Parts: sequence; structure tokens; C-alpha cells
Amino acid sequence: MGKDGFQFCSRLLLALPLMGGLALGGCISVKAPDKPIVIELNINIKQEVVYRLAQDANNTIESNPDIF
Repeated sequence: MGKDGFQFCSRLLLALPLMGGLALGGCISVKAPDKPIVIELNINIKQEVVYRLAQDANNTIESNPDIF
């Protein structure tokens, strides 16, 4: 294959996906869903809340040692 044959093959390889896309263009449709997309995030924040409550209780006890 000469230089001209190589250029023809490379152009053909570039043109084939384009022609395939044009041929299938009517078959592929992209549209928004009817229902909203829902993403559920289950995040456990219990440890942070317990830590804050424990620290707050500790500060309260240290501030008022006569309450217990």
C-alpha cells in the first residue's frame, strides 16, 4: 500500500463512526426522566452528637459540682 492508500484507509476509518452515528441518529433519544432523581444519603452523625453532649455534660458538671 502506498501513501495514497494509507490516507484513504485512515480517512475511511475516521468517516465510518461518523456515518454510523448519522445512520443511528433517529434511533437514539435522550430525554429527562418523568420523576425527579432521588439520592438517599444515610449518614450516621450519632458519634459526633454523643461526643458533643458528653462534653457539654462534663462542662456542666465541672461548673456545678454540687448538683449531684
